[in-house]
Amino acid sequence: MARFFIALGIGAAAGAAIALLYAPQAGEKTRRQLRRGVEDAGERIRDSAGNVSDRATKYYKKSREAVEDVMDTAQNVVTAAKKAANFG
Repeated sequence: MARFFIALGIGAAAGAAIALLYAPQAGEKTRRQLRRGVEDAGERIRDSAGNVSDRATKYYKKSREAVEDVMDTAQNVVTAAKKAANFG
């Protein structure tokens, strides 16, 4: 997913750069627009990477909690089985 957003950002920046290079305007203005476009693309990529990182952390925590719950349940079953075996 992160690779998609990175590729999208790079593609958008490259497309904007090509469009600006062929636009009939002063070089300084074109360079300013290119710089802004690259900065905007960089911000979008950083935001996307941050979102992916946040989601990965969230899912890691949820999966870890689920594993701990399963382990607790298994331990309770083992304990109950031991008690039942001692009474039988």
